[in-house]
Amino acid sequence: MSRELNEEELQDLYAWIDKISLSRPKRHITRDFSDGVMAAEVVKYFFPKLVDLHNYVPANSTPQKLSNWSQLNRKVFSKLNFHLPEETVKRIALSTAGVIEPVLSALREKIDKKLEQTADNILLCTDLEYFDTRYHEKPPAEIRQTEVAQLREEEIKKDDDRRQRNGNPQHTVQSYTDMDRRYRIILQEKEQTAMALQETVEILQMKVSRLEHLVHLKDIRIEELTQHLKTYKAKGNPR
Repeated sequence: MSRELNEEELQDLYAWIDKISLSRPKRHITRDFSDGVMAAEVVKYFFPKLVDLHNYVPANSTPQKLSNWSQLNRKVFSKLNFHLPEETVKRIALSTAGVIEPVLSALREKIDKKLEQTADNILLCTDLEYFDTRYHEKPPAEIRQTEVAQLREEEIKKDDDRRQRNGNPQHTVQSYTDMDRRYRIILQEKEQTAMALQETVEILQMKVSRLEHLVHLKDIRIEELTQHLKTYKAKGNPR
């Protein structure tokens, strides 16, 4: 952070800061950022939940400025894997020329890295956004019962269609009435087992179809976020 920025890097940094909505007019960057309040606002602009601005008091006194920067180091910068040495903080609080710019440049790099990590986390969770909400609201047993009921309704409709086509209004189980009772029970049990397996197959097929759809949606989301990231980098690094 002690490295001086060249003219192009300075202009790029100033342009980046100008895009951020801050509570005070930007007049002299060394004095504007000396109390740490505007630095806190910069971070809050990108990560609103990371900063509580009530903890940072606008100040002219050096002790209060140091207190603000100390809180930033502990509560905010640490979450960005960023830390200012005590000597650097003192020089910023004293409005030493040429100190705040390298600090803001380094902070900008940490913010950009955190934004990229956040985008990656969004991608990992994207599939959850597209899951049917009832699968989050209902317990697994109820989900299973709902799926089975839906499949049974579909199966009944299919059976009705088949009976209408074949002219046979009786269910298959009823055709066992003339058999020996023991064989009839065995066949009925086999049929019930087959129906249960068929239900399981149908459920798995439905889940496969949904997962394929989620993969497709995730691919679309990846493409969108990639484009947003390119746009953000293009705006943040003008040539």
